[in-house]
Amino acid sequence: MARLDARRQQHAASSSSCCSAPAVAAFVGLCLVAVWMASSTLVTPAEFSPFQAPLWRRAAAPVEGNAPPAVVRDEKTADEQEPPVPERQQADSTEGANEKQSAAELKDEKPEAKKEEAEVFPDAKDAELLNQTAAPEPGPWRTQAAESNKVETKERTTAPSLPATTSYSWKLCDVEAGADYIPCLDNVDAIKKLRSDKHYEHRERHCPEEPPTCLVPLPPGYRSPIRWPKSRDQIWYSNVPHTKLVQYKGHQNWVNVSGEHLVFPGGGTQFKHGALHYIDFIQEAKKDVAWGKRTRVVLDVGCGVASFGGYLFERDALTMSFAPKDEHEAQVQFALERGIPAISAVMGTKRLPFPGGVFDAVHCARCRVPWHIEGGKLLLELNRLLRPGGYFVWSATPVYQKLPEDVEIWEAMSALTRSMCWKLVNKVKDRINRVGVAIFQKPMDNRCYDGRSAANPPLCRESDNPDAAWNVSLQSCMHKLPADPSVRGLQWPEEWPLRVERPPYWLKSSETGVYGKPAPEDFQADYEHWKRVIQNSYMEGLGIDWSAVRNVMDMKAVYGGFAAALRNMKVWVMNIVPIDSPDTLPIIYERGLFGLYHDWCESFSTYPRSYDLVHANHLFSKIKKRCELLGVIVEVDRIVRPEGRLIVRDDMETIREVESIVKSLHWEVRLSYSQDNEGLLFVQKTMWRPNTSSS
Repeated sequence: MARLDARRQQHAASSSSCCSAPAVAAFVGLCLVAVWMASSTLVTPAEFSPFQAPLWRRAAAPVEGNAPPAVVRDEKTADEQEPPVPERQQADSTEGANEKQSAAELKDEKPEAKKEEAEVFPDAKDAELLNQTAAPEPGPWRTQAAESNKVETKERTTAPSLPATTSYSWKLCDVEAGADYIPCLDNVDAIKKLRSDKHYEHRERHCPEEPPTCLVPLPPGYRSPIRWPKSRDQIWYSNVPHTKLVQYKGHQNWVNVSGEHLVFPGGGTQFKHGALHYIDFIQEAKKDVAWGKRTRVVLDVGCGVASFGGYLFERDALTMSFAPKDEHEAQVQFALERGIPAISAVMGTKRLPFPGGVFDAVHCARCRVPWHIEGGKLLLELNRLLRPGGYFVWSATPVYQKLPEDVEIWEAMSALTRSMCWKLVNKVKDRINRVGVAIFQKPMDNRCYDGRSAANPPLCRESDNPDAAWNVSLQSCMHKLPADPSVRGLQWPEEWPLRVERPPYWLKSSETGVYGKPAPEDFQADYEHWKRVIQNSYMEGLGIDWSAVRNVMDMKAVYGGFAAALRNMKVWVMNIVPIDSPDTLPIIYERGLFGLYHDWCESFSTYPRSYDLVHANHLFSKIKKRCELLGVIVEVDRIVRPEGRLIVRDDMETIREVESIVKSLHWEVRLSYSQDNEGLLFVQKTMWRPNTSSS
């Protein structure tokens, strides 16, 4: 400031004119910078009524060079000259007064406070959280790719970047499934070549050799989904225009048609009088179930329209529901449209894409799975998934009916479960729903296994990893239970919600975490990082209307910190651990959250238009070393709902590639932000679809 005052005095002494040539040049230069910033799409989000203006102040990019614009950090000394930056953009006129007050507060606050409010990326002391670093060898982290018997993870010799000027010619997918196309489940050519469908091979994943780059059409009349919690009870018929379930199951209170809506009364085959009564009946039958406390993460097999999982939210329990894409037509799609977690999957010849021993309870309400056949192979898969001491809740006609077939199945199930050392803790009939429930409990230790007179089913080989799940065939065996007190599975997790915040007891300080710190510290640092980012940036800064967000996916979840930081929101998060990333999915389940393994070079097992918000943290730069980024972004376009959002954090080269692709898809760029070659891209999908179809 002293230098600036001296300069002003010098100008006053040398000239009496206020329009000297240097002053004019400076004024013109500042005008050019202002024009450049007003026209820059890199730092200015598009105007859109549901969004507020971002909170961050931005600095102009250098006139020369390729350095991207960066957020002003306000770390200058008092005598440094302030660079020409625009004031924070004003919000809509209806909020003008509040915005002016907020701008004044932002201007007057201390630099430290402003830095905290504006934070998108962590401070230098936490910078390791921006990039996943490999654990030193030998490390504690396995990957699904290393365990699988059919995964190609070789990196491409070259990973060419897409130039920003790349042009794309988009067409609609011309496929039998139409608006419901799931590439890995609707691969008609591969399904026709199967030698057998005895074990539901035709419902399993058969992915195309190359991911499709066509776009899935919208159903005629598609409109913005009804918001949660109203969506649990009704959805737009035009969004999921299917009526087979209405015809098959309407009398069982699954789903009915009412005008423009599909209505879900909350019933099911085994709970015609409502899911909540059925849920409470189970807890009365076994108090230790303790929904939302001891039992937090549930697997619902053959979920129907997932009303069981939808109503378990009221008991603070989280349910992973799944069912095949079959003749009942769109039952999982109904669930997702309602805002209830679900995936399309089948118990066939492969393990389900979950680690071993992670579900607190498994539920099957007349799920039509023949548990007792072929040595109980399918029930043994549930045994792999069920936490030691967890419950299997079976509600089916063999439990309570006396028809010859039902009696035969019950006797076979009783013999099988005894040989598996499962204990029948209760078998009771509900007078209201007039159905019976049998509750079995998996043992906590190996005493029963060691005392069996016949080793049938046999114990699995020690080399068989119960967490290996991606493209691994089903095994007709049981894994021994942990005996070491420091190993996962010997102790039950703390009650919810304490378990979400504390590192699992089996994360050892002597082991290195994903980001390089001792594992418990790594876990805690990740959680604190995401709490800070979400609170300071995602909640307010991006202008997201969170009341319109229900189904969320974290494409690269690591410890699940992103989902944990959102736990008080009315959302659920599908945490994905890529198959070539450290296998941290058991940690996510231990926290009372859920997710699955996936290879992002393939299509995800969900219907189109499933998610309101997708989050990708330093994922795409890694993916493009193995497969084409274009196909991955097309898959994101498939699973995101129109008007849904995508948040990408990655290096700037990748950010530019993603931005180029999504712009060609007519997505709206709300914010593109950079700092030290790290970038954040926030975009929103539109209703746009091309007019022509692919052959």
